[in-house]
Amino acid sequence: MDKPLITLTTDFGTSDGYVAAMKATILSIAGDVPIVDISHSIAPQDVMEAAFVLQSSAPYFPAGTVHIVVVDPGVGTSRKSVGVSADGQYYVGPDNGIFTLALNGSRKTVVELDQTRFWRTHNPSNTFHGRDIFSAVAAHLANGIQLDEVGTPIEELKPMHWALPISDDEGIQGWVVHVDHYGNCITNISRKVLSESRRDRRVKCYVGNHIVEGIHSTYGGVATSEPVVLFNSVDFLEIAVNCGNASELMGLAKGSTISLLFQSERQE
Repeated sequence: MDKPLITLTTDFGTSDGYVAAMKATILSIAGDVPIVDISHSIAPQDVMEAAFVLQSSAPYFPAGTVHIVVVDPGVGTSRKSVGVSADGQYYVGPDNGIFTLALNGSRKTVVELDQTRFWRTHNPSNTFHGRDIFSAVAAHLANGIQLDEVGTPIEELKPMHWALPISDDEGIQGWVVHVDHYGNCITNISRKVLSESRRDRRVKCYVGNHIVEGIHSTYGGVATSEPVVLFNSVDFLEIAVNCGNASELMGLAKGSTISLLFQSERQE
């Protein structure tokens, strides 16, 4: 039977040997296991960005996939190393809020990775658990070792919460939670939240010094270089510029405020 996939999500970049060392560790234990790079361009130490990227991609992998996530500003400290089972997949990495955010609402089984026989070495580096613990444990999971063999069950992961949008009868206030490669600014306003509050009223979006009318279904719903508001592929409201960079052109960054104002047809 084919081995399950192993994925990698890190803030290591690709100019150093860190990712290669993790892959070498995996392959030395699990042979020809397929490895998929989700991203190595997470902003340094940005746990929330890692969680957002993982949340946006992990559900589309097949059952049994093992996800290694290493954005780990607390490496070598008292923070736990954990393995998690949720929604038919496995997750390995630091207990620093990443998995609480990424697996929000999912039923989880969690272990602390304290079984050193499944590590690359009994004396792991205090600066590189990604190589010495997480990659090795993930490879053993891919080889068929069970989660309860690689660690001791624990009750909870470190708590961390997404900032929720604020809504009332007049509108919704949200924030940019992620800026993607294209400069598209993804907010924390979901299609469900807007649908429940909007009640078929028209929407004006206030973004910095810009006012954007309505919500479109495609980037091409406006002219080239014009701003557009739409729901993206994971159903969160996104601020974009058709064939442009919304972050640069509109002065937006993670944490920027987005305000939606509801208006009746008569007011329009």
